Amino acid sequence: MNHPAMDDDAAMMLDTVREFARDRVLPGVIERDREEHFDRQLVRELGELDLLGGINPSEYGGIGLSHVTYSALLQEMSRVDHLMGLVMSFPSGLGGSGLLQFGTEEQKQQYLTPLCRGEILISAGVTEPASGTAVADMQTVCRRDGDEYVIDGAKTWISLINVCDYLLTFATLEKGAGRNSICAFLIPRDAPGLTLKPFKNKLGFRAVATGEVFLDGVRVPAENRIGEEGQGYGVAMSAVETGRLGVASRALGLAQDCLDRSVSYARERIVQGQEIGRFQLVQSMITDMVVGIDGARAATYDYARQRDLGERARQEASLAKMHASDVAMMASTHAVQIHGAYGTHEEYHVARHFRDAKVFQIVEGQNQLHRAMVAEYALGYRG
Repeated sequence: MNHPAMDDDAAMMLDTVREFARDRVLPGVIERDREEHFDRQLVRELGELDLLGGINPSEYGGIGLSHVTYSALLQEMSRVDHLMGLVMSFPSGLGGSGLLQFGTEEQKQQYLTPLCRGEILISAGVTEPASGTAVADMQTVCRRDGDEYVIDGAKTWISLINVCDYLLTFATLEKGAGRNSICAFLIPRDAPGLTLKPFKNKLGFRAVATGEVFLDGVRVPAENRIGEEGQGYGVAMSAVETGRLGVASRALGLAQDCLDRSVSYARERIVQGQEIGRFQLVQSMITDMVVGIDGARAATYDYARQRDLGERARQEASLAKMHASDVAMMASTHAVQIHGAYGTHEEYHVARHFRDAKVFQIVEGQNQLHRAMVAEYALGYRG
């Protein structure tokens, strides 16, 4: 895998991720996918190795990575298991960035630091059954009652709900009032009135439980509000760009493993007395993967560099997420085809990649949405 030039510390960290993925993550990845099992111990070990802090500053348990190095680490882990890559991205994603940008000093020390150390997990509940990606149209409501807020509503397709310690979620003070009425709250998973219901037997992303969240008169201390009243939309949007970099990087790791496994198989599989890699149709699929991955990686690192320069780079964010996840779908499709019947067998890994690649085209905004956004930026309809 071709990564940009790195200093010694970043290169050493990349080697650590590669070794951890090979020695600790790979041995159980098939079983975790089959059984829909999430291994919390791996998260603790990642924390002990200082691999969870991501772009967060060191005073809150982070490691202050550049976005370029952050992307490279996620790609390397995701060659083996992009769901462990997801875990590595969480402290730099919505849970972590919301706390970093809007949390009080006490909240950062109480929640962000242990999150970066792998001691707690925070799930983010934004999407609702009716509003989907239209965050400002949320139907979950909250009202102030003395030193507490009372929250009623529902969220759906929320990840890590079977293992999270806290739920970062959002509610509006008044339905229809728009983004300036939204508040953000951090809720313990055992709060009365909070119900977490995982979906079972999903197509992909199986080891991470995803499901519905119901809030029925959940009482939250005012001190658990993140930011001021009306800043919840800002909290929710604080990690959009970083989240899309994370998805693009993880999809690239998956695509790279599809290519690596396809090349290896094409050199080993003998048909009609020769390696199938000698057949032009197989070579054409390998070429598609090489070209697609190199292009998507260039777009992803270009976006990461823009983030390191302090730019939000929303057009680049949509382009990287859309392109990398489309390439992952193409690469996994070709990989299954190259493997033939063996491509459907779990022991060959590419079937799992095929199922997960389809989900990558949906999360962090469906690719149809990003395709429209890229066009609107190019046409000048978006600033």
